[in-house]
Amino acid sequence: MNYEKLIKKSKKLRQDTFLAFIKKGEAHLGGSFSMIEALVALYEAVIKKNDKFILSKSHSSFPLSILLKKRGLKPKLTTHLEIDPKNGINCTTGSLGHGLPISTGIAFARKLKKIKGKVYVMISDGECQEGTTWESLLIATKHKLDNLVIIVDYNKIQALSRLKDALPLDNLVNKFKSFNCNCINVQNGHSFNQIISSFKKKLKKGKPTVVILNTIKGKGIKEFENDPVWHARKLQGKEIFIGKKRLGIK
Repeated sequence: MNYEKLIKKSKKLRQDTFLAFIKKGEAHLGGSFSMIEALVALYEAVIKKNDKFILSKSHSSFPLSILLKKRGLKPKLTTHLEIDPKNGINCTTGSLGHGLPISTGIAFARKLKKIKGKVYVMISDGECQEGTTWESLLIATKHKLDNLVIIVDYNKIQALSRLKDALPLDNLVNKFKSFNCNCINVQNGHSFNQIISSFKKKLKKGKPTVVILNTIKGKGIKEFENDPVWHARKLQGKEIFIGKKRLGIK
């Protein structure tokens, strides 16, 4: 695997996403930048022809839409995704906690119909506070949906507060394991080696898999990293200058 090539692709995706934020006059920058490497890894090295991907944390949709455009598709560049399968958007998402229930249903239907391929769904750590997340896991484990892979963007910040202050998710790995999931904890969710290696591990038969990516909200712009304010904020003046400098945009 050519990791240098993937690093270059992730750098370019950050740059293009940042410029799109400026042009559109809106920015869910923090959560978008925390999942850049995961998106690139999934589409370049993990997802296969018969697989489906659903982005549940839809407020971070800009990098996904930009990535899909680079692959020849034409999704709308919008904050919350609207279903458009021909252009790579397999589900309408927006309100947190909806993507996993839908993905569970798709995985169950595909298993019943004996359709090959996996269903990958990326959720936020804030969604792990939603009851629908855990209800979905109960269903997924009951029906032994080993074709379902859940990716958690664990940047530890939700909206305008930190998880530890709002509603802590202590021992998240153990929580998923207690729901009878195969759980893989990736220490550096920005390392292509670690991300791709986690997906190449042999999945456990009869169990859904959860891949927890420990990430940094706002990754790539030092001044913005781990700051809750960048959940949703319009880029202005000096912030644009700082972002362009850090991202190498001329």
